[in-house]
Parts: sequence; C-alpha cells; structure tokens
Amino acid sequence: MLIAIAIACFLAACTPGYAQDPIDPIGADLQSLINQVFTPKPPAGTPEPPPSTSAPPDPPMPTTAQPVIESHGGGAEDCECVPYYQCKNGTIIKNGEGIIDIRINDGPCDTYIDICCKVSDRVIDPITPPPTKAPKGCGYRHSDGTGLRITGDKNGEAQFGEFPWMVALLREEEIEGNPIKLNVYQCGGALIGPRAVLTAAHCVAKKNKSFKVRIGEWDTQHEKEIYPYQDRDVVSMEIHPNYYAGALYNDVALLILNAPVEAAPHIGFVCLPEQGKLFDSGRGFATGWGKDQFGKKGTYQVILKKIELPVVRSDVCQDKLRTTRLGRFFELHQSFICAGGEPGKDTCKGDGGSPFVLPESPDSDRYVQAGIVAWGIGCGENGIPGVYVNVAMFRDWIDEKMRHHLLDTTTYQY
Repeated sequence: MLIAIAIACFLAACTPGYAQDPIDPIGADLQSLINQVFTPKPPAGTPEPPPSTSAPPDPPMPTTAQPVIESHGGGAEDCECVPYYQCKNGTIIKNGEGIIDIRINDGPCDTYIDICCKVSDRVIDPITPPPTKAPKGCGYRHSDGTGLRITGDKNGEAQFGEFPWMVALLREEEIEGNPIKLNVYQCGGALIGPRAVLTAAHCVAKKNKSFKVRIGEWDTQHEKEIYPYQDRDVVSMEIHPNYYAGALYNDVALLILNAPVEAAPHIGFVCLPEQGKLFDSGRGFATGWGKDQFGKKGTYQVILKKIELPVVRSDVCQDKLRTTRLGRFFELHQSFICAGGEPGKDTCKGDGGSPFVLPESPDSDRYVQAGIVAWGIGCGENGIPGVYVNVAMFRDWIDEKMRHHLLDTTTYQY
C-alpha cells in the first residue's frame, strides 16, 4: 500500500559509507530518499528461468521480485482484471477466505491480488470473508492470515495480518520544487496500545522530522488488501533517558499517537514481558520490510517478511561478536539480547525498531515481544547473531511513560 502515498517512496536507499561503521545500527541513517525504487515488474509473458539442478541455499530476508497472482482462466480479450474477492470463478473457497498465489507475473493483470475474471463471473459486491474471530487479548498471531491466505510464499512472506502488531514508522520529507510531502520509510515498530508504539530510540532520536505510523500494512506497492491500513501522526516521543547513541545502549522509544487505532481484524497489540524476564532459549520471529542483504546489493522488501531465529545466550553472543571487528575486549551491554547466527538468516538495514517475538509457551500461538531490532555486524553472516533491545529490562519504564500519558497499560499484559 505505501507506494500510494502521493509519489512517495516507502523505502530509502543505503547510505554510502555505512559499511565502515564499527557497529551498524539497523535503519539508523536512512537519508538517501529515492535513490532506490522497486525493481520494475517484468512484462507479461516473460518466461521464468529454468529450474536449478541443485537445491538453493536457505535465503536471508528474501528478495523483492514482484509477485502476482496466477491467471485463472480466460484470455485477456474476454476478461477484465478485478480484485480476487470480486470474482466468483473458483478463487474464493467456501468459507469466503481468498487464496492468492505469490508468483512471477504470467497474466495480463498488474498485481497479484487482481485476477483475470470473465465478465459473467464478476460480482459487484465483494465476496468478503467473515471477520477473523481472534481471541481477546494481546499477542495472538494469525498464522493462516486474515481475510486472505497466500500460497507460493517461498521467500519468507508473512501472511496478511499474521503479525497484527507490526507497524511502519514513516518520516515526512520535502523535495525541492514539489509541494507534496513524501512519506519515507524510517523503521519498524510494534503496536502495544491504541495510541502507543514501541520502537528503537535510534530511529527517532535527534531527528528534526515529523513522524507518522502506518498500522495494518502488508504490501507496500498496492492498496488492494481486503482490510485497509490506518495512519496516525506521532504527537509525542519518549526516548529512554539513558539512551547512548554511540553504542546504542538502552535503545528504546515510546511513540504516542494523535488518535486511537480503530479495531480491525488485521490489527492488534503485542504482549510485553514482565520486568526482568530472562530470555535465553527458544525460537521466535522477527518481521520487517528491511533489506535482504547488507550493502548496495541489498533490496528493500515489498511484502512484509518474517524470519524465524533462535535466541542466543548473552555469553555465547558476546564470544561470537568478539570474533568480528569488534575485537576480543568487546562487552555486550545488559540492555541487549541476541538472536540468529544461522547463515543467511538475519534482520538487516531498515529493520531497526521492528519487533522480535517469542511464543508465550511452547507451541503457543500467543507471542511476547522479547526484543527490538537494534544492530548487527553485517547481515546473515555465518555464526554471528543479531543484537536486539532487551525489552524486559524496560517494562517498568514503559509502564511509567504510558501512565504519564494517561494510557492503559493492560493492553499488553497477558
């Protein structure tokens, strides 16, 4: 959806010289606004490359080849492109849930959410699914999606509404000669209440910009999802008083919104851990629209991506980080936890501020935010974990700031 904001680019390009920083804050300095635009979609009829004879490696936060839905019957001459939920030719299953297939474009329609529908099969009133009946409370992941379900998700695409707390933090930029302000992607964040978003301090500190958050986003190039996103302006920012930009200690910020987010099937709150809770094992999910690899070759994502990562104990993480350019005297600050270290799987530039969540208990579909994407040494390098804000260290501070703004603290309790 984000491409629809005037002529804005949802995502920013990599800043030259970034790779030389001793610590790479993910998403900390996104000043090149429109140097990188999404790869144009291949023209209809472009053949797919022949399959490889060897198994591909497990990808990092994956590539952004633009996906489109498979053409369903009828040639371009006897059909028209409509949203999948406006056609009754078998693309809707009996309970009304739409199924879309993410794949390379091989039909006449511009987007994968559109399908080529015979005129006789088109319906005026959308065949919309019933609202998802999510359990009450925070942290419930919709692993099968909300209202539509994607197949062909080979590159780590999240289902629509799978992580209902995920938000995009945007900053307003002015372009000389253009009266329209651009909304440029800055970082990720997590919705913890109707008017509160948790993100990284490095995303907003010492930046003389106006920010807004976009809740319920999924596909940054289209606005045809069955439920729309919601935009809210950031009217107040609480940055932790002990935030140290040099090494990103205490890298946490609370954003207060101008108006409450409206209830919707694809929007919800994440749970927060109790003060001092220890996370030293388990596997969880990091989500974001950040780059698929480090450096100029990396490409920002079109569809929200998810990646499953293991928690790494702090002592083990410190030892791993000492093998990098940080050196053998590096000490991991207590305000951090670590996750990842599997080759080709990591968060990357542009994912800063995004949540890392763990299941409340084994096999649970309810999640707690254990971390906030902070920094890393490269992206997806073998054996080197990524570093995340230790959210449990800041629960008391978050509660205090929520009460200061007269906001409910029960929305993220479980």
